[in-house]
Amino acid sequence: MTPEINLIPITEPILYYQTSFRFRPRPEGSIEALQSILREMARRDSLGKEQVEAYLRRLARGNRRPRTLYSRWGTLRIFLEMLRDEGKTRLEEITRRDMEAFIEHEQDRGIKVTTIRMRLTGVQSFLRYLEEEGVIGREVFGRRIRLQIPDRLPRAMDPGDLKKLLSVIEGSRDRAIMLVLLRTGMRIGELLQTKVIDVHLEERRIEIYEAQKNRLGRVVYLSDDAVIALKGWINRRSPWGDYLFPGQDKMEPMSYSAARSKFAGYLSKA
Repeated sequence: MTPEINLIPITEPILYYQTSFRFRPRPEGSIEALQSILREMARRDSLGKEQVEAYLRRLARGNRRPRTLYSRWGTLRIFLEMLRDEGKTRLEEITRRDMEAFIEHEQDRGIKVTTIRMRLTGVQSFLRYLEEEGVIGREVFGRRIRLQIPDRLPRAMDPGDLKKLLSVIEGSRDRAIMLVLLRTGMRIGELLQTKVIDVHLEERRIEIYEAQKNRLGRVVYLSDDAVIALKGWINRRSPWGDYLFPGQDKMEPMSYSAARSKFAGYLSKA
């Protein structure tokens, strides 16, 4: 008896191969993965589209696995969005500091060290390609960046250094951000996502509904100086918008890159 063959209705061109009288979709290869990524890229206003496409095509020609292509594209998307938030408009503007900023960016999002290592490898691979193409110079790389899993808790900031830092901070907003971060241990991404209704000054606490690292809610408690700083900022901030530290449009939170750039300047000044 001839085995029964179940035919799958075809709604778009799909390749099939026959095994033991059954038809199954051909496994996705690097070319199919590349085409899927390029369709997504076409819908995005990404920095350096032409160079990214050329780099991904090189990987596909090298018969890299689809998973590798998707992983590299995901990493580059994060990296390039960070560059755009920094105000960069051309890949030629990339510096070594941008690689360090990318590491800090991922750390503040609560990404594991092993994942950051993998993503850094992807960024460096793309930058090597840009160097070969003459888009950036070799000075972007410098000494190799090594990431190690910490084996002890970080030391508290030296009181003298803290005093110097606070002495150069201008404005009630920036002072409130710094003191809350120092006194509560909140991640900067968590603080920027905090809304006014999450802050309870009378009870000296801030509610975090989803922590960045473990996705669990928690409560952090405020010191006297953090409460004073927050009161000063809340009395001065615009009443419009939900976020405690809004961005320029007042309706969305301040961006990570804006906060990092601000405090990098304070550290340098201190």
